[in-house]
Amino acid sequence: MMKRIFLLFLFFVTTNLVVAQDDENIPSLVGSWEGPLVIGRDSTNLAFTFSLQEGAYAAALISGGMGIYGMPADTVQVNGRNIIIRIPRLDVEFTGTIRMDDDGENIIRIDGDWFQYSEMVPVVLLPVDQPTF
Repeated sequence: MMKRIFLLFLFFVTTNLVVAQDDENIPSLVGSWEGPLVIGRDSTNLAFTFSLQEGAYAAALISGGMGIYGMPADTVQVNGRNIIIRIPRLDVEFTGTIRMDDDGENIIRIDGDWFQYSEMVPVVLLPVDQPTF
């Protein structure tokens, strides 16, 4: 009985994930996305560089102001237009929403929130050829 319930659960979860990915025709996130991180009076730029590894997204954090140059994220989840990036060793979680142009063909920015040490800061990431720091 438990085995049947588990198989049904697995079927519905897998089906929902496939549908969610098929519903959204989002262009690739591969590349660098940069924006300012303002905490109180301190401001620094940060960037996430996305790549594909074995068919899944990976991301690395770059921030000259924090002295971080390519720290890999432990978790990168992209579900439709929603993104979650976690880097536990920094106590960081970034949650974002992909914003498209009017034609729906290109990603123009990622609107997100930077969570660190129980503090939330809004961040807007824009596409860049290479991080500027």
